[in-house]
Amino acid sequence: MYEAAIAALAQLATLQTMLALLAGVIVGLVVGILPGLGGTAGLALLLPIVFGMEPSSALAMMIGLLAVTTTSDTFPSVLMGIPGTSGSQATVLDGFPMTKKGEGTRALSIAFISSLFGGIFGAFVLSFAVVFATPIILQIGFGEQLMLVILALSMVGILTGANIWKGLAACSLGLLLGALGSAPLSGVQRAAFGTEYLLDPLPLVIIGLAMFATPEIVDLLRRQSTISETGRLERTGWAKGFHDWRKNWWLSLRCSMIGSLIGALPGLGGSVVDWIAYGHAVQTTKNRESYGTGDPRGVVAPESANNAKEGGALVPTLLLGIPGSGSMAILLGGLILIGIEPGKDMIDNNMDKVYLMIWSIAVANIVGAGICFFLAPQIARITTIKYTLIAPFMIGLIFFAAFQATRNWGDLIALLLLSVLGIYMKRFGWSRPALLIGFVLSTRVEASVYQTVTLYGITFIERPIVQFLIVLTALSIALAVFFKQKSSEPVTVDGPHSHLRLVPQWAFVIGVIALSLYVFQDALKFNSLTGMYPLVASVSTLVFLAPVVLMMAFKRAPSDFFYDAELKSVPEGGRSAEFYIGMLIVMLLFSGIVGFVLGIATFIALFLYRAAHVLWWKAILGGVGFILFLGIISDQLTLRYPTGLLQNYLSLPWPLQ
Repeated sequence: MYEAAIAALAQLATLQTMLALLAGVIVGLVVGILPGLGGTAGLALLLPIVFGMEPSSALAMMIGLLAVTTTSDTFPSVLMGIPGTSGSQATVLDGFPMTKKGEGTRALSIAFISSLFGGIFGAFVLSFAVVFATPIILQIGFGEQLMLVILALSMVGILTGANIWKGLAACSLGLLLGALGSAPLSGVQRAAFGTEYLLDPLPLVIIGLAMFATPEIVDLLRRQSTISETGRLERTGWAKGFHDWRKNWWLSLRCSMIGSLIGALPGLGGSVVDWIAYGHAVQTTKNRESYGTGDPRGVVAPESANNAKEGGALVPTLLLGIPGSGSMAILLGGLILIGIEPGKDMIDNNMDKVYLMIWSIAVANIVGAGICFFLAPQIARITTIKYTLIAPFMIGLIFFAAFQATRNWGDLIALLLLSVLGIYMKRFGWSRPALLIGFVLSTRVEASVYQTVTLYGITFIERPIVQFLIVLTALSIALAVFFKQKSSEPVTVDGPHSHLRLVPQWAFVIGVIALSLYVFQDALKFNSLTGMYPLVASVSTLVFLAPVVLMMAFKRAPSDFFYDAELKSVPEGGRSAEFYIGMLIVMLLFSGIVGFVLGIATFIALFLYRAAHVLWWKAILGGVGFILFLGIISDQLTLRYPTGLLQNYLSLPWPLQ
């Protein structure tokens, strides 16, 4: 282990690896600052870049991004009252009131120091977990791996989302999407909807962007979110922030421990770790009435936990190949892309890469916190920019990243269709992380089933660890259902127009049922090697949808079950989600006529002119700038963008090709 740690440090010290780490840190800081993105979407954007890179550099870049996203997301949370990512939601409660009281610098100082401490603590926890968990990992066979994956999936479904049954159904829907395309074991095409695009499975990059990037951007545009009124920060708060953290160092340490532990549990991670830490702070300190009014402890607790969780989340991801969050699911796909297989093989043959990630977490947190301290005044001015000025460029980047999956027009269409799914999942309170993790684990579930049945047959359930995991899985589901029902008071949807509230949700659920039935009937045509997995995935989805349908039919369920974001008030001038979906459809249709580059650039220019109310010449300049960006990227990466009907009759010059 000592030799591997030294070798990893030597790899990180090379110029190439350090530059890759720095690039990842910079991208991670930008992703965290801009509301609407996060570590999951940021990693999805990086996947096309790391493909083909040297493994050490690729790892440093991905870990660099992950490590600092929950550091820079403090800026919008503290300065604007808008969470940069899901991991900074609790920071808003006390960070934003501190800013309104003229203590924004103090709040940022507390957050950056707490994030730095939590990130280094998470790396420390991971380094010890690797040593002590290795003997256990080496005893796990195919049967145990299968049950661990099933346990992880059940925990993901139970612990994410507003409703247990919605969470389990979303997780099964992710498994179902993994059944589309060619079967990994037989190569037979299944559930392809008559298109050649699904000769291969759906790309992970597209699933990640569709679930976490597009829905957040559309939601922010729909709500016409405003940015802070001033970008000025007082300079006397940095020392005060350090004093606040030093005064509450024990709270920071406890919350870092909580973050590492929660991060290691599949299904929790960034969506709840900050709230758990915040709740712990409130429950264990005196004068609780000051929380929510600008109490420094309300910033120390969540910021310590959300950075520490990354080290904890890497434990099941690296040692078991089971991602504990959406970002870890993308990281798992990235590891496979660069030729590293998590689990026993990683422990045996790539321990230096594990320690490289540990060192990268520590260094990235130090570099990221330092950059945040240095750039805070400038970044505060960026937050005064209207979101409508940023959104069109982000949409262009998202579709650009999606096209890198297979460099096919089908990538753009798949991103649009899956983005619609993600938008409505967000609207109705369905767990998008559960779907993403289910999709990532789908290939492993399918392979584990066949490996277990082939090697052990039905006797695999006689293995002691397997029996323990079966009992644990059943017990966790039963307890979750029992306590959730006890803690949620059922409500009835009634009134003269109550049925109208459920019409959109009925349409969404019926669409998911139709997809499940299509995959089910398609699977019946194949032998067990090809058809068993899609049969199991479709049936499990239908089974978990049954309670959802019953609750909707009888209009009686826990109050959070009937969640619909569209019922919230929309500010004057705000548009519906359907408006922005239609806008994306028109953009793709126009791109199909004139080509991807000219289509996206025209969309950006028109959006800036019509939605952001920019002067016409500035809007055109924005579109031209994006054309030049795509042209430079095409030269550097030897890309050829999707062509339109226009290119059949006219040869366009660079950079419009």
